Amino acid sequence: MATYQAPQREIAFVLHDVLGAGRLSELPGFDEATPETFDSLIGQAAKLIEEKIAPLNASADAQGCRWQDGEVRVPDGMAQAYELYWRSGWVGLAADPDYGGQGLPYTLSKVVEEMLCSANCAFALYPGLTSSCYEAILACGSREQKKLYLPKLATGQWTGTMCMTEPQAGTDLAAVKTKAIPQADGSYRIDGGKIFITSGEHTMAENIVHFVLARLPDSPPSIKGLSTFIVPKFLPGAGGAPGQRNAAHCVSIEHKMGMHGSCTCTMRFDGARGFLVGAPNTGIQNMFVMMNLARIMVGFQGLGLCELATQNALRYALERRQGKAFDDAQTIIHHPDVRRMILTMKAVTEGARVMAYETALHVDLAHHHPDAEVREQAQDWVDLCTPLVKAYCTDMAFELGSLAVQVYGGHGYIRDHGIEQIVRDAKILALYEGTNGVQAMDLVRRKLMLHNGRLPQRFFAAVRAEGCAETPLGFIARPLRQAVDELERATHWLQESYKARPEDAGFAAADYLRAFALTYLGYNWLRMAKAAAASDNVTLRDTKLATAQFFAGRMLPLVPALCAILQQPAAEPMRLEDAALASAA
Repeated sequence: MATYQAPQREIAFVLHDVLGAGRLSELPGFDEATPETFDSLIGQAAKLIEEKIAPLNASADAQGCRWQDGEVRVPDGMAQAYELYWRSGWVGLAADPDYGGQGLPYTLSKVVEEMLCSANCAFALYPGLTSSCYEAILACGSREQKKLYLPKLATGQWTGTMCMTEPQAGTDLAAVKTKAIPQADGSYRIDGGKIFITSGEHTMAENIVHFVLARLPDSPPSIKGLSTFIVPKFLPGAGGAPGQRNAAHCVSIEHKMGMHGSCTCTMRFDGARGFLVGAPNTGIQNMFVMMNLARIMVGFQGLGLCELATQNALRYALERRQGKAFDDAQTIIHHPDVRRMILTMKAVTEGARVMAYETALHVDLAHHHPDAEVREQAQDWVDLCTPLVKAYCTDMAFELGSLAVQVYGGHGYIRDHGIEQIVRDAKILALYEGTNGVQAMDLVRRKLMLHNGRLPQRFFAAVRAEGCAETPLGFIARPLRQAVDELERATHWLQESYKARPEDAGFAAADYLRAFALTYLGYNWLRMAKAAAASDNVTLRDTKLATAQFFAGRMLPLVPALCAILQQPAAEPMRLEDAALASAA
């Protein structure tokens, strides 16, 4: 079966040698967040995750969740593992101490989340959505709501959901029909149905807090008329303990391609009692508090599966004896095509880790730095990079999962080795929290246009400031300089074409996001190569430099090609009649 060992040396290298995450300890309230604290807590989390949670991955996938008479039973062992996880304090790692959290940096919580997702991605969804629900109520809830719900959500004693999607309303939230009818006591009667609700029903926690998007009777049409509501599974009674069962029920669960250990529910709200969060008709703004961080969360899920795929493919290639390579070696790691696949996986996973961690670090800076200008710059970075982290890391999880199957050959296609599960689990990541096509359009339509194009310009300046022509790292500095120049030209083209020819920009968006992500990885590999060159660890230095050379020579040159492709006009393919597209069928 697929196995997982937390890459603690690699994590420490990225945090300390590449990103200098120790500077977080200089922020107000984070004085204990030293490199030593990071390393100690990461080590403790790794031990728990490797020993207690990773072993459940295959069995949970095989058994799946079971729905009967409105209740969902999670796979054997999951409930016990979840209780151990939240009682150990890991759910509330970055939550406010006023609500029972640990008050540590968001960055540290994301490192732990990466490890959790590598070990058992389906398990990670339960605390992940709970943290998202916590963040939404923290940002938008009343003082009374925060006092009642946040201490339970912050610790993970209660779990949370995000209830947006309906059968007719996926990406188009303007089509949401769930109704919220005001009641005399100030609460609301919630009527409607939601689909694809992760963790919508289970018995692992004593209560579930649903964060529901619904429409008031007098609300304006479209997304401007949506509001958000807290709808608990059990209405809190005296002292906040779970009391009367609310009229919020799971009526079925989905039978899915992957993520079998996570329950995905169809929910019915039949006059359920709900409580307005924030002002009426501000639902979209409130939901995006949750969704923006949730998109980063999904990116970390993708990163976790990239690491799992890479670890297992490499281990198998080092052990599998098959055929004879050109150097007469017996194990398949010596076959050039296998070596190519392994280096591709390492280049992507290690480069994407820097991108994801750096984005998380900027979340901390944006929220906690005392200098307003630094906070603005950090928020620009987060806004720009959120669609990159979400889309690129999740696309790569599926692609690297497929490469892992290829490395295993026929053994990867069957269940015995657990590699095909990575592919099945990974696909949903490109779909939920906004499909990756939506992420690409968000990047092109919104992030490139914000503040007169300030966001990408700050990125280009940061890459160029790192040094794009210095030796002895010219092997990556030179192609990175070309990539940045080409990406900047493509950015200007998109900014102009979107105003006059939006279909061109729409057709180009996915290629642009890939080009941007590869440029970012080039920036990361330049920094990793610099850090490794200064290291006393010979193995680390040699491996990083060799992988950087591979990325520079075989992956970074894709950026100019993608930039040329994306600037092709979309008029002809968009003009083609629907019937003509279907004629071959």
